[in-house]
Amino acid sequence: MTAAGWTSGVLLALALATGTISDVPRANPPAMRNGYRVLAVDFHVHGFPSSWATLAPWDLVLEARRQGLDAIVIAGHNNVWAGKLGRWFSRLAGGPTVLAGEEIVSPRYHMIAAGIDQGVEWNQPAASAIAEVHRQGGIAIAAHPTAAFWPAWDAAAVRMLDGTEVLQPISYLPGRASYELQEFYERARVAPIGDSDYHGLGPMGLCRTRVLARDNSENAILEAVRAGRTSAERGPAPDRSATAAVSRACALLGLSIALIWKPKRPPEEV
Repeated sequence: MTAAGWTSGVLLALALATGTISDVPRANPPAMRNGYRVLAVDFHVHGFPSSWATLAPWDLVLEARRQGLDAIVIAGHNNVWAGKLGRWFSRLAGGPTVLAGEEIVSPRYHMIAAGIDQGVEWNQPAASAIAEVHRQGGIAIAAHPTAAFWPAWDAAAVRMLDGTEVLQPISYLPGRASYELQEFYERARVAPIGDSDYHGLGPMGLCRTRVLARDNSENAILEAVRAGRTSAERGPAPDRSATAAVSRACALLGLSIALIWKPKRPPEEV
């Protein structure tokens, strides 16, 4: 191996070592307010391969615990099996509360159906989809309801909603998305929800929901949303320690060398 190859290998090993040292799970001690348990919840999380994502359902459970989340909703795109698998694993491993769910992805609207066990058909009006979610005992949350989706949210659908995302990663992007989420909330006046729409990039819980629930069970979380005992908030700031910075720098430099460096081919014999 050449000097460039050795350098790349050492840098990547150093990145792995320093990243492991700096990767400390976030503490989330139990807290109470007005007789309710204060829970940190992300209602919009995706897993591979049920959605475009990088982590399997069991990895989502471990990542949620690492990020100090008390509960998550694993919502497959038009399916519920990923959430049910994640829920099974979390119960087995003693992880955070996992609610099985579905992101109902329609050309006209997106909706988080949390606390359901059977899939909801996507090719139906929002109001009838919400009715099906409620028949299963779940809650319906409008997912990133920007102006492009507003025509689907007629008065009947809005009256039936349990919550709506008011804080989402798109809130930080240039443009009107943040204002449009707020405008929809002002119209709906349901439980405000903060979600990360996690696909494996960026931290889970970047945006999250503070839920005041009687306990950390699935039913208690669903009841709290129906009662409007929620608030949307930003998650903890990303790790900016020197160790984490060294890890990122070594990883980028090591990968750059590995991609650019090409070993010299021995001269061909004549």
